[in-house]
Parts: sequence; C-alpha cells; structure tokens
Amino acid sequence: MKLATRADGSRDGTLVVVSGDGARGLPAGMTLQAALDDWSRTEPALRALSERLAAGQGEPLEPATLLAPLPRAWQWLDGSAFSTHGQLMQQAFKLPPIETDRPLMYQGMSHRFLSGREDVPFPSEADGIDFEGEFAVVTGDVPMGCTPDDALGHVRLVLLLNDWSLRTIAPVEMKTGFGWVQAKPACSVAPYAVTPDALGEAWREGRVCLPLTVEINGTWFGSPVGNAMAVGFHDLIAHAARTRDLPAGTIIGSGTVSNADHAEVGSTCLSERRAIDAIAGRPMTPFLRFGDRVTMYAGDSFGRIDQQVVAA
Repeated sequence: MKLATRADGSRDGTLVVVSGDGARGLPAGMTLQAALDDWSRTEPALRALSERLAAGQGEPLEPATLLAPLPRAWQWLDGSAFSTHGQLMQQAFKLPPIETDRPLMYQGMSHRFLSGREDVPFPSEADGIDFEGEFAVVTGDVPMGCTPDDALGHVRLVLLLNDWSLRTIAPVEMKTGFGWVQAKPACSVAPYAVTPDALGEAWREGRVCLPLTVEINGTWFGSPVGNAMAVGFHDLIAHAARTRDLPAGTIIGSGTVSNADHAEVGSTCLSERRAIDAIAGRPMTPFLRFGDRVTMYAGDSFGRIDQQVVAA
C-alpha cells in the first residue's frame, strides 16, 4: 500500500491512498497521523481504497500538490547504521573511534518535514551545505522495553528522505557535547510512504534492500544499497525504546546509506565523498552552492526528491 499527503491549506494536509504507479489517488478523509494513531481500525479501510485503485478507480494525482507524507511528526530519531560511513570519516579526518556497542542515534528536528519538490532555503553557502540520502521507518506505538524480535511488528511505513546537514557548523556543536541544533535543519521526504509488504523482497531483515540513487545537477553521484546496514531498523527501534515508549508517528532514520565498494557504487553524501578524496590525496569535492539541484530515488517505490538549494 502506498500513501501520500495532499496539501489542503492546513499544517498536516489530508491523507491520500495512491495507486502503485503513483498516477491516481483516493482521499482517505483523515491525516496520516490520525491513521497511525488508530492503525488497527484505519488500516483495513485504507487497504480497501488501495484495492479500488488496483481495480482502476481513483482520480489523477498531481505530484506537485503533495507534501511530505508526515509534514510534522512527534519524533525524529536518526541512526547511523552503515559502518562504512563512520569508518571513512574516522580515517579521513583522524577522528577517534566511538567506543560503544550500542547503535548510534540522535534526536533531530521533527516539527517540519519538507516535501520532495520544494526549494530548500539556507542562510549561507559558507555553512557547508550537504545532503544525506537515507531510508527511514514510521512506527506505530512502541512500548518501552520493546525487543528487536518484536520491533518489526511496530513498523507501519517506510520512507526515503534527505537529511540536510550544515557541515561547518556541525563540528562546533559536537564539541559542546550537547548535540546538533543549527547543523541539522529540516529533512526532505519523498512523496510516497509505503507499507513494508509493498516493497516485497526489497524489505528483508529490517532493511530496505534497494539502491538509493543520488544525482547532483543531473549527474550521477551514487547508488549504494540499503541492505548494508550493520544493524537493522528493528535494532534501532529497540534501542530508542529501551527507556521510553515511542508514540505512533515516530520516524527513525538509517543514517547515510553507505557501502564498502564505494569506488563502484558511489556515495549518498558529500561529506563521505570528501573523506574519500582526503584519503586518496585528491582535492575535496565542494559542498553545495545556491542553484544546485539534488535528486534522490530508489526505484519507483517512494517517488522522487528533486530540489534546488536556494538562499533563505
């Protein structure tokens, strides 16, 4: 099942069930958050609409009218589950290894998620404008102490997102020991949220087993695959819920998708490419400038993120 949120002048938009090809939709008469809050009741009704779409019903759906599937969420927790990414950063910039056996995670801004088509404003090019291609899951209510074995049963939807980052601000904030605020602005999300079953064999062991392709100004930058996560989404959910429950609508990210064979498959963020440049002794790839366009997609499942960086 494929879902989207159509703009209607409100902050949260209105939920639309979408045909498999993204061409048609049927309104669900609620917000996505409302559906998540009462999933046991709303899911059968949403699947009935999906069946009507599969039978050829529905009205044309204009992608330009779609917001992020969840325009705002109760919680955004971003992991760092691809070990290659961390290893490259440590090697290139002589960072000490993080001594922990726990998944890495931080809590980011969740009161606004950008659509996958709107321009993205930033205060200054000097802040080191970067993108990070990620997969993410949206949970239902997760009880405190949820185990990894039970966690996947709480996954409601899967997303593709761009975790925008400001790299020259990040080291300053990291040194304070209090985490990121200015270095992590609003994320952008591809238009369609899909249920795990809609991914078929591409959803395995709590991982999205698809290549995430990134292009900059129409030029290919990378297509690493999501199944290289060192820990799966079930591990990330259990980590987040160890000492607290998670509300329905919590979004949990994979961190930058990264593969060990990066020389062949490329990367999904500039910072990683700059680390590879530094290790090889090459001039570093520059950060983004105003007017640059970033595109991300993972087949046809989530639709496309296609955005231009602009001055605020």
